[in-house]
Amino acid sequence: MDGADYIIVGSGSSGSVLAERLSADGRTKVLVIEAGGTDLRFFVHMPLGYGKLFYDPAVNWLYKTEPDPGLAGNRDHWPRGKILGGSSSINAMVYIRGHQSDYDDWEAIAGPDWGWEQVLPAYKAMEDTEAGGDAWRGKGGPLFISANRRGLHPLVEPYIAATEAAGLPRVEDFNGPEQEGVGTYQLTVKGGRRNSAARAFLRPAMKRPNVEVMTGTLVTRVVVEQGRAVGVEVVRGGERKVIRTAGEVILAGGAINSPQLLQLSGIGPGALLQGLGIPVLRDNPNVGANLNDHQGLNYTYRMKVPTLNDELRPWWGKLKVGLQYLLTGTGPLSMSINQGGGFFRTDPSQPRPNMQLYFQAFSTLLPRVGERPILSPDPFSGMSIGLSNCRPTSRGHIRIRSRDPDQHPEIVANAYSTNTDVEEMLAAVKFIRKIAAQKPLADLIAEELRPGPDCRTDEQLIADFRARSGTVYHPSCTCRMGRDQATAVVDPALRVFGVEALRVCDASAFPTLIGGNTNAPAMLMGWRGADVIRAGRH
Repeated sequence: MDGADYIIVGSGSSGSVLAERLSADGRTKVLVIEAGGTDLRFFVHMPLGYGKLFYDPAVNWLYKTEPDPGLAGNRDHWPRGKILGGSSSINAMVYIRGHQSDYDDWEAIAGPDWGWEQVLPAYKAMEDTEAGGDAWRGKGGPLFISANRRGLHPLVEPYIAATEAAGLPRVEDFNGPEQEGVGTYQLTVKGGRRNSAARAFLRPAMKRPNVEVMTGTLVTRVVVEQGRAVGVEVVRGGERKVIRTAGEVILAGGAINSPQLLQLSGIGPGALLQGLGIPVLRDNPNVGANLNDHQGLNYTYRMKVPTLNDELRPWWGKLKVGLQYLLTGTGPLSMSINQGGGFFRTDPSQPRPNMQLYFQAFSTLLPRVGERPILSPDPFSGMSIGLSNCRPTSRGHIRIRSRDPDQHPEIVANAYSTNTDVEEMLAAVKFIRKIAAQKPLADLIAEELRPGPDCRTDEQLIADFRARSGTVYHPSCTCRMGRDQATAVVDPALRVFGVEALRVCDASAFPTLIGGNTNAPAMLMGWRGADVIRAGRH
């Protein structure tokens, strides 16, 4: 185990890509350390099976936030992947790069290596887009991306037509030249199976003799000697040991685990660490700060026509779609529940879309305890239109509570803590109702169930979305990258300020939160991260 050129902590969206790219020369030794276990599980590979993973401690860290005043005092559930592939093994598989201007923001903070001119070629090299390669999209890369145009639920087209009637253009590719509009989502699904970062990147890399993957191994701290990271301390099977490297340690644990591990290692807010009896190696208040996440909610409707509820609720329906999936790899179980979506501006003065839409031809107002009830929807024909904010201005933080690495850190989401976020969401939920009021969708709706017709005033709408909103599982920016040490944790080459041979390469290093789902940019971090890491060694 000792002697790897790179120790990568975490096998998630970024870590899997790093492992594949850094080991591609066949000579560079890479050790990947993962706290979770194998991804060879049926409900991991069955796309709609992620509902079964939502509360499963075998594959999920099961984090909870502190009670949040912005969410009516609720404690939000934050699932994060504890498995090969990380959260890409338990997510909803929507593939969105973000708006081009997001990477202009990255360039302004972290320099040209992270601007659109460098990011676009990286995405194209990474992708194998079913819809075909062009000036914007890649073909022939290691990551297959489904176009998601076959087997769509019949309600998807009325949703798109109604959203067009509400003023949005139809968009064929949200990752193409124009993001604003309505259409269907591309998915990380291949051959009817989830195409996680582990499947696309890590498992091919694991066939190489210069790659080793340790599962069931918790990294408890980074070992730093004379200002240089020389290895990591781990616990595996109850045994504690130090694994050393002559090269570098790269943290790829994600927006919660990476700042937690830095803080446990003495790198973080000095007063916090001193209060917990942890020697301060580097006082940096930005470690765990700047937590940014998308918040969202659904508006739910009873329908006059059948929805996925009618297919997935009864036992005979489960049997039918189960056999369809097992025999043909098709049907509802082979797709994400988010088949349609879109991006819009709550105000024409906005320079870019600031809200994201999700269309689901099912509903779950009557959840089952301990399971996100995707496979057990409501006992009536239901539909949901959801949304989330793209670039919230609210900020939270991640802070360890003790020196115990097994204790979950304090997560303060601080949702809707700015007037801007509240005003944008208020305008956004009104737009959902505008969509639902348009033909042909309006003719298919029997009634609005949540929040319901009695929720009309601005005050009522705000109270409703505070009570019902929650994360859409995109926490980011807690070890943010930047050129300015006063506001960042890592430099543009992902090197932790003040510690040699230590980098962070995952969604925690995003300079700003991307306007869209974060799995694609997290994989991009691994791809571009490998480029800048290798450039620094040669």
